[in-house]
Amino acid sequence: MATSADPIARFLASPAFGVVGASPRRHKYGNKVLRCYQQAGRRAIPVNPREHEIEGVACVASVLDLPDEVKSLSIITPPAVTERVVAEAIRKGVEHVWMQPGAESDRAVAACEAAGINVIADGSCVLVVLGYRER
Repeated sequence: MATSADPIARFLASPAFGVVGASPRRHKYGNKVLRCYQQAGRRAIPVNPREHEIEGVACVASVLDLPDEVKSLSIITPPAVTERVVAEAIRKGVEHVWMQPGAESDRAVAACEAAGINVIADGSCVLVVLGYRER
């Protein structure tokens, strides 16, 4: 049973989620994470500066453009991009960051910790935690 001290439980308590690195290509993890939230009945907003809509949801160009109810970010980007995303997340006041496997950056983790952001970057995957199923 998860407790309030559990970083994943705190992350998942958000009213809405940003998916940074969301992709229109269904085989990419950025698309699977977005669909995973949708399958779980959760509100997720794709962050992609090159797309207008992914999986029927309007995209925003950056973390700074996310609605205020987004308290948690899933990041599916290369580590160098993750560092820039975390800088935006800090400016936006995001409370929780989950760096999906492959997106982790020691510098980004340290920045989250210094800003008091609940950060998950231990190889855990939201697809496993929420029980994603390919459809």
